[in-house]
Amino acid sequence: LGEDAVSMFDFCFSENGLTAFRSGAPLPGNSFLEFMGEARYAKLVNFCLRYIADLELPQKRGTFIEFRQGMVNISPVGRDCSREERNAYEKFDLENKIREKFVEALKREFPDYGLKYSIGGQISFDVFPIGWDKTFCLRHLEGEGFDTIHFFGDKTFEGGNDWEIYHHEAITGHAVKNPLKTEAILKDLFHI
Repeated sequence: LGEDAVSMFDFCFSENGLTAFRSGAPLPGNSFLEFMGEARYAKLVNFCLRYIADLELPQKRGTFIEFRQGMVNISPVGRDCSREERNAYEKFDLENKIREKFVEALKREFPDYGLKYSIGGQISFDVFPIGWDKTFCLRHLEGEGFDTIHFFGDKTFEGGNDWEIYHHEAITGHAVKNPLKTEAILKDLFHI
């Protein structure tokens, strides 16, 4: 959409609303690193890197841990994989539950860190503080007078990164598999 996208809409949210804009102006945000502290963050990263090093996968590429403002994204295969490798890994992961097992290992290792683990997309999962899921953005909308807030997501199952917002009482959720389904629902909703 371009650099001026944040000015094209009343509200823009990235990273679950931890980075947010209203009419092009930034809203107050939060930081995963401030929440964790450097020592605890380093312990988490070190555990993940050791865990990934011991995984037997068909491929491993690069960028296994991506630090973001409000979370870390962990990809056992690596975010630098090609489209074909991404598709192959998704199938391998569905058969072998690599990400599910990884998340369970993290829950056992860091039970007192106050973290939530959310599997999303084809190759990765997000790690963020409890309460910093996609519902975080709703705080920016409180008192704005919206009668209905629609959400469209493909990972609306329990453990998926759309689960919490899809099931939130303030949301009308739509489970979709692709952009064409989203477009069809929008056309029906808004009679376009």
